[in-house]
Amino acid sequence: MIYLGHALGGFAAVTSIPSESTVFKFGAFELDPRAGELFKGGSKIRLQQQPATILAILLEQPGQVVTREELRKRIWPADTFVDFDHGLNAAIKKLRQALCDEPHKPRYIETLPRKGYRFIGTVEKAESVARRVEIPKGSLVGGTFELHSDSGSHYVLMPVDEESMKEKDRLEAVKDDLGVSLLVGSNKVLLVKCGTRVKALDGPAPGTYEVRVLEGEHVGATVVAVEKLLRPI
Repeated sequence: MIYLGHALGGFAAVTSIPSESTVFKFGAFELDPRAGELFKGGSKIRLQQQPATILAILLEQPGQVVTREELRKRIWPADTFVDFDHGLNAAIKKLRQALCDEPHKPRYIETLPRKGYRFIGTVEKAESVARRVEIPKGSLVGGTFELHSDSGSHYVLMPVDEESMKEKDRLEAVKDDLGVSLLVGSNKVLLVKCGTRVKALDGPAPGTYEVRVLEGEHVGATVVAVEKLLRPI
């Protein structure tokens, strides 16, 4: 057993995590709790230390309720003066965003109101974690990917063609939210859920791909995606 410190509001929090050889696997994800790193399909997902630590604690005892008080004791020491409820709620929100998990229809993190949280997925333990797979430029065409957003949003805006992408980018640059909404309303830009599978059909410009939506509300639609939105499966 080893111990790590985590910063919150200038104070150090201490928690225990599994031994360095333990790696948790669930769905397409892998968590290396010692490094505090989360991977999906070999691709590293950005996740801050506190959400990663909470995930490790939940994965230690899948199917069991981990109370808010237990999380407080393990992550925020008694002499740490912070808004615990706000800090925990924010960490859980970031964790769900990284997993593309919906609070009202969870696949992994279940909330028990006023009690705590429970990991409801299937968990396996392994001895190593897959590291990030770098995809050579130009090789994405023909591949299948999942959409994700670095901003933590549950949805991404997907223009239907290059002209719509240019218009969306122009409106976003001047913070014209109404204009962007009108593009969505006219179906020039589609609102597609994070985690949706797509297939890359063509690369009309460097870093930009024409993709086919493979599931969900817009299944079959062809849209334009920048490379950073495409996560390998």
